[in-house]
Amino acid sequence: MNPIIDVNRLCKIVPLARPPGEAVVTPAPELVILQDIDIAVMAGESLAIVGASGSGKSTLLGLLAGLDLPTTGSVRLDGTDLATLDEDGRAALRARLLGFVFQSFQLLPALTAQENVMLPLELAGVPGAGELARAMLSRVGLGERLAHYPKYLSGGEQQRVALARAFVMKPKLLMADEPTGNLDAATGAAVIDLLFELNAEQGTTLLLVTHDEALAGRCGRIVRLAAGRIVPDPVEA
Repeated sequence: MNPIIDVNRLCKIVPLARPPGEAVVTPAPELVILQDIDIAVMAGESLAIVGASGSGKSTLLGLLAGLDLPTTGSVRLDGTDLATLDEDGRAALRARLLGFVFQSFQLLPALTAQENVMLPLELAGVPGAGELARAMLSRVGLGERLAHYPKYLSGGEQQRVALARAFVMKPKLLMADEPTGNLDAATGAAVIDLLFELNAEQGTTLLLVTHDEALAGRCGRIVRLAAGRIVPDPVEA
């Protein structure tokens, strides 16, 4: 069986501005964000990417989702090399394969909870979007909040809407970037319990970026980043 995510020798390097007065003949300064990253994730696996702020976690997630392209190396999603696709092709692949949950919820403020969940269904031309959205919002405990706009929902409720939106399309792969970062401990724990429940129900592959060791420990495997490189997990060392 081929991995649903296959990353080989991935590097991301960005140029830096030259200091004033520096001679142009000198090599341009560069910032190495990620270097020599190799990861393989099998379908149905749950993987946590852990590291301190600035370690490259969110950059790696963006590269795996095809939101950015690496300097060198390759990313294959469900067998497709992202480098062979243009921007529209990568967007179409994301729409087919991926669900996202972000720290900042990323709900559209002008849409109700139900309309936010309906949006990916409507964009994909799925029939019965309204009923599917209602059912998923009921599943996450928001059946009575369908017509509420995000500003009238608590942080925990907004993240539940985001979970409903991510799972309503039954994605093969869910990417979550610090999903409890804007929530208090009790609310965050409830949201994470729901995340793992939905993930188990749908058999989704889960890729979770977090700095929270307890949260990472709920995943089947942990990859640790430090200064843009994968480092050994102390549990495995």
